[in-house]
Amino acid sequence: MKYENKIERENELYKNLKIDCEKCFGLCCIALYFSATEGFPEDKMAGKPCINLQNDFRCSIHKKLSQKGLKGCTAYDCFGAGQKVAKVTYRGHDWNQNSEIAKQMCDVFLVMRQLHEMLWYLAEAFSVQTNSVIHDEISRLISETERLTFLDADSLVNIDIELHRNAVNSMLKKTSEIIRSKMISGQKNTLNRKKTVAGRLDLFGLDLRKINLRGADLRGAFLIAANLSGTDLSGADLIGADLRDADLRGANLAECIFVTQAQINTAKGDADTKLPSSLTHPAYWNR
Repeated sequence: MKYENKIERENELYKNLKIDCEKCFGLCCIALYFSATEGFPEDKMAGKPCINLQNDFRCSIHKKLSQKGLKGCTAYDCFGAGQKVAKVTYRGHDWNQNSEIAKQMCDVFLVMRQLHEMLWYLAEAFSVQTNSVIHDEISRLISETERLTFLDADSLVNIDIELHRNAVNSMLKKTSEIIRSKMISGQKNTLNRKKTVAGRLDLFGLDLRKINLRGADLRGAFLIAANLSGTDLSGADLIGADLRDADLRGANLAECIFVTQAQINTAKGDADTKLPSSLTHPAYWNR
């Protein structure tokens, strides 16, 4: 597909990575393993439909998910993989009509979800990267990832997803280093990076309001229940950071990098929380 300019390509990428449950077959409600302790309705094996999934693939308690405290459901985001599998890979043939393809469709969905997540990060890297050489490399990687998403079902489940992910991660890391270095130039960063759990920065429950987090490397950090209210996270890399119950009220995330809707959905925020233009405020933040 030809694009007139960079902005047009970015917009098209993000458009295709937004969830559209109306065009899906409830794939997240059957393909995923559920644990009640992680905010899902019940303990459920992968491949088994959720007890709340109806025959029309709608959730019978969708409007009450937040009220019931089902954070696993409200947080989940497939990056548009569900409708891609349903309408493109299987061309409208659902698992409920054909039990023979049910398992394969679940497997394909899990692969597609990973590819679409990579595309989300690459789209942002494409948007913020200023190094022309790396920018061109990202563009080629986006095209290759998009090509993979249009493979047939048999080919999709046989992709070496880890090999492709390594290539993507390399580009994301290069982009992160460039963006963060510009943000932290000449400023003092007081973030203590010594406390880690399994190699990930442990900031569980900490009050970070007086810490300079501009351009901070928060990749994979445990920020569960951390107090980030009113903080400026401009240029901070939040890829893979655990934001469950983190207080983002009044925080500025408008120019942070590699944060997803799924992460935002797990946090606490308000109308004063500034988000990147590609993300939206969860409706339940203001309740």
